Amino acid sequence: MFVGHYGVSLAAKATKNSIPLWILFVAVQLLDVCWSFLVLLGIEKVRIVPGITATNPLDLYYMPYTHGLMGALLWSIAAGLAYKMFRKADGWSAASFVGAAVFSHWVLDWLVHRPDLPLYANSFKVGLGLWNYPALAFGLEVVFLFGGMYLYLRTTKSIARGGGLGMVIFGLVMLVVQAVVFFGPPPTSDKSAAVTALLVYFAFAAIAYWLEGKRALQTT
Repeated sequence: MFVGHYGVSLAAKATKNSIPLWILFVAVQLLDVCWSFLVLLGIEKVRIVPGITATNPLDLYYMPYTHGLMGALLWSIAAGLAYKMFRKADGWSAASFVGAAVFSHWVLDWLVHRPDLPLYANSFKVGLGLWNYPALAFGLEVVFLFGGMYLYLRTTKSIARGGGLGMVIFGLVMLVVQAVVFFGPPPTSDKSAAVTALLVYFAFAAIAYWLEGKRALQTT
């Protein structure tokens, strides 16, 4: 899953408003952010194999440190502890939300990945493989993204120009990016896939930071 992850961040923001939205945007993609860096360092491995699934050409054959179940749990705990350390006033509740947001990535990936998510080390790999069903996979992205966005918009109000329509446009842009990922040309290399992913993740987090400043908690 890709943009559907952001639905979790928007829903979490609607529930726990004290957490900055950009942090939640990074949290739900933290496993992929770390994966990108580890691919660039040659520690985790991926091959470009067009047709390996109907929508995603990545053969993610070695990623135990980021997308293994144990690795995902450890990253989630670390993220929650880091949030508690740097934002003590928010308390353990907010830190738990951040940790859960990180782990939600693995759960949603389990729905769409082919069996390439290892439960232990690089073994016992799982994944329901919904990437092989383009309409269903894309529909899930839409449901998760706009479901979370609905909750966020319902619990906040626009306080500046672009605070309402801007978020909707952002969601549509994310869907366009998702369509390119699904149906566009494959990456030219494993390194280009990692670099592109990092650029998109940080750009989306920056836009979320900008848009959040145009909205405030709904008090009535």
